Amino acid sequence: MLAGMTGASAHVGVTPDKTTANSYSLLTFGIPHGCGESATTKVTITLPAELNDAQPTVNPSWTAAKVTEQLAEPKKLPDGTSITKRTRQIVYTAKTPLEPALRDALVLSVKLPDAAGKTLFFPTLQNCEAGQTDWSELPAEGQDPHSLKAPAPSVTVTAAAAAADGHGAHAASTPDTTPETVQAAAVNDGGAQARSWAGLVAGVGGLALGGLALVRNRGNTPAPVRVPAPTSGRNAGPNSGPKE
Repeated sequence: MLAGMTGASAHVGVTPDKTTANSYSLLTFGIPHGCGESATTKVTITLPAELNDAQPTVNPSWTAAKVTEQLAEPKKLPDGTSITKRTRQIVYTAKTPLEPALRDALVLSVKLPDAAGKTLFFPTLQNCEAGQTDWSELPAEGQDPHSLKAPAPSVTVTAAAAAADGHGAHAASTPDTTPETVQAAAVNDGGAQARSWAGLVAGVGGLALGGLALVRNRGNTPAPVRVPAPTSGRNAGPNSGPKE
């Protein structure tokens, strides 16, 4: 098993970040070694016929270029438009040869076809300062690709997940309206209303008691005392009387 893992890791392979049909995916091609003891100078990735284009990600150690081809006849796209040319290859050229003891990664952005279950093969030619390795062998039906000497990197397209219809989210955000829940809500609301009415009655009662106390206080206020006006004997006349 360890020998198989070592052999697989020595291959130029591809790792997709997504395999869902009809989605955009980043394909990372790993360059784990050179050609024997020779440094890698160029990597040419051939796109499968199911892809019309690929966008190479900038790598500061490499330059990238597209190689296009003229189609034998126009190809109609799902959106109704047609193309007469497609990108056939992406060519990465090393600015400085990649030493065999070092590894690097080259990334392409592609639109996967709407073809769940389809395996896409990317034959890759690795050129070195001395010699080359053509990673283009395709497995026979049922054959393990890792058993090949120089297998082509491949990606298998998977089915898209069932589209959410929104019912689950609606159910999660909508409160349960079963009779038991409605009854419980009614009980809770009734208790709150009872407390509100009790508070209101208590407030009105307090106002009434306060008014009654005010009336009583006014009723208990002593009447003004009539104090006789001072008299001076001779000046006191018959009309002289007490003054309030």
